[in-house]
Amino acid sequence: MPDTDLVHAIRERVLIRLDTLIRLRWYAIIGQFGAVLVVAFGFQYTLPLLPCLVLIAVSALLNLFLAWRYRTNFRLDSRNAFALLAFDILQLAALLYLTGGLQNPFAILLMAPVIVSSTSLKRNHTLLLGLLSIASVSLLAYQHLPLPWASQTPLVMPLRYIIGTWVAIVCTLAFTAIYAFRVAQEARKLADALAATEIVLQREQHLSALDGLAAAAAHELGTPLATIALVSKEMLHAFPPGSDMHEDVQLLRSQAQRCRDILQQLTSLSSTAEPIMTQQTLAAMMEEVVAPLRDFGIEITVLRKGDKANLPQIERNLGLQYSLGNLVDNAVDFARSQVSVELDWSASAVSITISDDGPGFPPSMIERLGEPFTTSRGKEPGKRPRGLGLGLFIAKTLLERSGATLAFENVPGERGSVAGARAVIRWPRARLTLPQAQNETPMTAVKLNA
Repeated sequence: MPDTDLVHAIRERVLIRLDTLIRLRWYAIIGQFGAVLVVAFGFQYTLPLLPCLVLIAVSALLNLFLAWRYRTNFRLDSRNAFALLAFDILQLAALLYLTGGLQNPFAILLMAPVIVSSTSLKRNHTLLLGLLSIASVSLLAYQHLPLPWASQTPLVMPLRYIIGTWVAIVCTLAFTAIYAFRVAQEARKLADALAATEIVLQREQHLSALDGLAAAAAHELGTPLATIALVSKEMLHAFPPGSDMHEDVQLLRSQAQRCRDILQQLTSLSSTAEPIMTQQTLAAMMEEVVAPLRDFGIEITVLRKGDKANLPQIERNLGLQYSLGNLVDNAVDFARSQVSVELDWSASAVSITISDDGPGFPPSMIERLGEPFTTSRGKEPGKRPRGLGLGLFIAKTLLERSGATLAFENVPGERGSVAGARAVIRWPRARLTLPQAQNETPMTAVKLNA
């Protein structure tokens, strides 16, 4: 995709680690549970204990379900994170309704989900969460059960105090959310700038290489072409018009001029490139990836499972080739004798499965694969580690930038054993392939100038 589109996709792809939200929610659950027990049994105050415990238990059960359903390194998009934070606001608002509303000093915690959202989620989602918190605070100002207190001397706050608390919470919520959003936005802009710089530097590197190649070709071929043009001009005068040789010499002179025009076009590095230089099929890309790895004594097979008539046509992408090459290279390193690469595609999705017959992933590390500085290489005592564990992290990051999801798993063998490791990469077809208008022209139909 174009550079601007890639940077825009990076910016729009907001991902939050689910494990981070789960940990924060456990802190909140423990705090709520402890506060309720202290008020009920420590201070001996009257409060609806059972409904409060039920609300806290619902939040704990949701946390347990999320931890069981998803892996540790699973990342939520902005919409799902918004739904989870909205649930936290409603759960806390219901708990405050049972324990005094705005008279409860813990009402200030309604700001916490909005602040978390302002540092990570999109502006619209943060605004909706802020409005939800303000609506909850407004409702709790007038609708709530009595504040837990000694039954002999119940504590009732005056209306002015309630209004002041409402104003303080709303103003603090707005200020902290805007401040946190601006700070996080500056950090995101810096990350986007670094990504854009990386893309521009990569393009400039390739253009510099092509520029040098074109200049060398023009320098080397310029002199013989000038000689051919001069000799053909003299030959054109030697053979009169109408003779057989006159037409041949005219053809020779025109072709020499055409070569000079092509060299001039190369030296100008025109931005319009032939489709064969910018496009390739999924199978051709995979063959380019595995070709350098076939000489290490490991058999690599590439299988195609999709419809050959609907083979995906993609744009050449060095980041994508590096990522897939890194995964295949890892499979070759750990394989005993064979690595299998399966290509599958349909009208809506494209997937690549890379499998080996090695020992598989360590169970303790399989959920953390793809995180920086996570590696199983060189774990033997007395041996120096062979890498920092950044290869999979870089590959995973580049693949996610292209719209892919990456999953690691072990291949099940006989009697519960492990028959190897497997990496599964999936894309929505629209994110990976070129538009249909470009796919309609097959690569074999591209003609090179003679």
